[in-house]
Amino acid sequence: MKLRNWLNKMELTHPIVIAGPCSAETEEQVLKIAYQLKDTDTSVLRAGIWKPRTRPGNFEGVGSLGLKWLQKAKQETGLMIATEVANANHVDLALKHDIDILWIGARTTVSPFIVQEIADALKGTDKIVLIKNPVNPDLALWLGAVERFYESDVKNLGVIHRGFSTYEKTRYRNNPEWQIPIDLQTKFPDLPLILDPSHIAGRRDIIFDLCQTALDLNYDGLMVETHFDPDNAWSDAAQQITPETLKQMTVNLRIRKQEGDAVEFKNKLNTLRTKIDVLDHQLIESLGKRMKIADDIGALKKANNVAILQTRRWNEVLGKMILEGEENQLSEEFILKIFKAIHQESINHQKKVMND
Repeated sequence: MKLRNWLNKMELTHPIVIAGPCSAETEEQVLKIAYQLKDTDTSVLRAGIWKPRTRPGNFEGVGSLGLKWLQKAKQETGLMIATEVANANHVDLALKHDIDILWIGARTTVSPFIVQEIADALKGTDKIVLIKNPVNPDLALWLGAVERFYESDVKNLGVIHRGFSTYEKTRYRNNPEWQIPIDLQTKFPDLPLILDPSHIAGRRDIIFDLCQTALDLNYDGLMVETHFDPDNAWSDAAQQITPETLKQMTVNLRIRKQEGDAVEFKNKLNTLRTKIDVLDHQLIESLGKRMKIADDIGALKKANNVAILQTRRWNEVLGKMILEGEENQLSEEFILKIFKAIHQESINHQKKVMND
C-alpha cells in the first residue's frame, strides 16, 4: 500500500502531524511528551536518537537505548513512533524495535553512497520512509535519493522539506526555497510532502506562519519539534514549542480547499491566471531583450579589451533595484535573488561573446 493511500486510510480531517522532541533525552521526558501529545491532532511521536551535529562536543543523542523509550511510549499512548536513521546499523536497530516511520536526515541525503546503503537495508520494506531535502539547494540530490528508494522497492515513501543552508543572512535558519519542493512534486506528483518548520525557522515565533504557508501549498503534513520545557532542551532549544502551543496552533491553522466549487470563483480565477500568463510572457520577452543587449555589451568590451565584471556598475544597479522594489512592495530578499540571477546570466552571455 502506497503512503498516499495510507494517509487517506487514516481518515484524518487534517494534514498528518508528527511531533515530539528534537532529541530523546530521558525515558521520563519521552513519556511525558508522548502523553501530552496523545490528545492533540498528533498521530506520530518523533524523537532523535542519533543526533549528527555540525561540530563535535554537542549532545549527539542517547543512542539505541532511546528506541526502548519510544517503544514504551507507543505501547502506552497508541501513537506511532518515528526516528532518524543514518546508516544500515541504525536501520537494523530501528526495525528490531518496531519503529513505524524512519526518516533520512538532510546530512545523509547529500551522500548517494550512504543513501544507497540505507536503501539496500530497507529493500522491500513496508515501513514508512521519509526523505529530508539535502542541506544545500540541490534538487538533483533530493530526486536521486527518492529514486534510490523507489528502486529498492520501498513501498511507503514520502519527503520532508526542512529548508536549505545559505551563507546569506535571512530571517530563517534554513531558507525554505519553496520552489524546490514544488519542482520535486512536479517530478513525483503522488509523493506525500511534509514540512519541517522547526529546522526552517530556527526559532519558535515564525513556526505558525511557515505551517500556514505549507497548508496553503497543499502539503500533506507537518513535523514539528515539541518539548514540555523547550528552553532547557538538550538540543535545538530555540526552535521547539510546547505541546500546548502545538495544540492551539493546529486549531488556528486554516486548511484550504484544493479547488473552489462555485462557477463564479472559477471564472474569476481563470481571468486572473490569464493575466499572470500574459505578464509572464512579457517578462520572458523582456529578459530575452535584456540579454541581447548584454551580448552587445560583451562585443563592445571584447573590442576594447575590457573586463566583463564591472563591480561599481553592478552595485549601483542593485541598489537602485532594491529601492524600486520597495516602492512596488517587493522584498529586498526577492530583488536580490532575481537580479543576482539576471546578472549571472548576463555574465554568461558576455563570456560566450568574448570567448568566441
